[in-house]
Amino acid sequence: MKGLDFVAQILKQEGVTWLACFPANQLIEAAARQSIRPIIFRTERAGLHAADGYSRLMDGKQFGVFCMQRGPGAENSFGGVAQAWGDAVPILVLADADVTERFGVEPRFSATKNFQHITKYAEAIIRPDRIAPTFRRAFHELRSGRPGPVLLELPRDVMAAEVPAHASRYFSPKVARPTAARSDIKDAVKALLGAQRPVISAGQGVFYSDACAELKEFVELTGIPVMTTMPGKSAIDERHPLSLGSANRTAPLPVWEWLKQSDVLFAVGSSMTRTGYGIEVPDGKIIIHNTLSPSDINKDYNVDIGLPGDAKLVLRAAIEEVKAAKGDKPVDSSKTRAQIAEIRKKWLQEWTPKLSSGEVPINPYRVVRDLDATLNREKSIVTHDAGHPRDQMMPFYTATSPHSYIGWGKTTHLGYGIGLMIGAKLAMPDRFCMNFMGDAAFGQAGLDIETAVRAGTPITTVVINNEGMGGYPQGMPTAFELYGASSLSGDYAKIAEGLGATGIKVEKPDGIIPAIKQAQKLNADGKTCLIEVRTGMENRMSIYGKDDH
Repeated sequence: MKGLDFVAQILKQEGVTWLACFPANQLIEAAARQSIRPIIFRTERAGLHAADGYSRLMDGKQFGVFCMQRGPGAENSFGGVAQAWGDAVPILVLADADVTERFGVEPRFSATKNFQHITKYAEAIIRPDRIAPTFRRAFHELRSGRPGPVLLELPRDVMAAEVPAHASRYFSPKVARPTAARSDIKDAVKALLGAQRPVISAGQGVFYSDACAELKEFVELTGIPVMTTMPGKSAIDERHPLSLGSANRTAPLPVWEWLKQSDVLFAVGSSMTRTGYGIEVPDGKIIIHNTLSPSDINKDYNVDIGLPGDAKLVLRAAIEEVKAAKGDKPVDSSKTRAQIAEIRKKWLQEWTPKLSSGEVPINPYRVVRDLDATLNREKSIVTHDAGHPRDQMMPFYTATSPHSYIGWGKTTHLGYGIGLMIGAKLAMPDRFCMNFMGDAAFGQAGLDIETAVRAGTPITTVVINNEGMGGYPQGMPTAFELYGASSLSGDYAKIAEGLGATGIKVEKPDGIIPAIKQAQKLNADGKTCLIEVRTGMENRMSIYGKDDH
């Protein structure tokens, strides 16, 4: 058996059913012979984004896989891998490579060397008898520890060589699930139960450990309100009376109020990484930190109690400790629920003029409100794109069931949402998959609307077209005034039509909901859709500083 066929066989054994790719890579043909479906994207980055979206929704049970050409293919892939690294998403990247005799001869782009700082594990397979152990290490890294991308280089001579009989068996590694010391969990529970105003911050580790049910049980048992990080959005139903909402750098007012006034914070399934796309934890709090990666603890914050380990195991142990201390009866949280409801009511009243605005061009907050009111959220998967669409959507779109929303963005690649939703549709084909993006983001990835059409993965893209890059004119007023810097133009609905999708234009607020319903019907009929909404510039965000309210 040739090395390339053995690689394809390993992928099949690991449950891989489709392969995101951009040619030329001989693995595409070898995988097809194993009945693994190749989907060729318009750009390497979009293919990586699709693998990323698939991995997020599979919660570590299956992984998105991407392969690309040597040289320029690997070079063009850097941004997509960097995004997965920043957001801690496990994807497998398989790079074509020169024959091994060219290794070390300059100039040669070495994927292994250049990607080693944005991957958990990067290795070139330099002998055919090393294929099985290298893939075993790769899948171990994908399944265990802090999630992240893994890259393997596949040199052409090694892939063309025969695999020795003694090295032609592959053993799939099992997931390793560590947990924190029981004494530390007991101390954490004692601190939480003794707090005056505790709060929980839940991250995407809750998804990867399949701990959404445990999170809800712990919240209801203790009566402690919960916010989620941006990647953790939808880990708990945001309609729950103890849900504060999700925190990007924008967030609902209850998040800001509770974070400011809390005395004990329990971060669960979160790296607690300081980022421009998250909210800082104010000083003076007792911090309890659960994360799968011990190196995250005390990385950015002074942590009082570190709980390294799998979020599900830690939460289950914490639930047992609470019951041992207080019994099975939930804490009376009626006062806390009433306070959250009052703050939320005040916040929504403040924002109602924008959310229900009838202005033309349309206010983007009106688009978000109508999406929130129209979609069947339990049967939808929604994501934002970078920039203002993220900041406007995150606080006001209600996430309900796990993965009804994909939050992303420790690094912020414009156009990420289209590939992400193609991957989401492949993971959950019965869901309505929609990305919400600006016109600048569409310019980065719009051609992959055609990929969705060709691949039979019907998604909906909502483009808010304000003919510019939101927020940028303020930072370069002279360039904007004299030269129109950051101004854009385009007929995106027409472009979508040219790519085989259905384009819908919306220019008045009362056209938003009919367009959404039309898109839902089109997607159900197998047709990809783009809704172009003509909007104005809107720079106000749901951000509240320490002196506000």
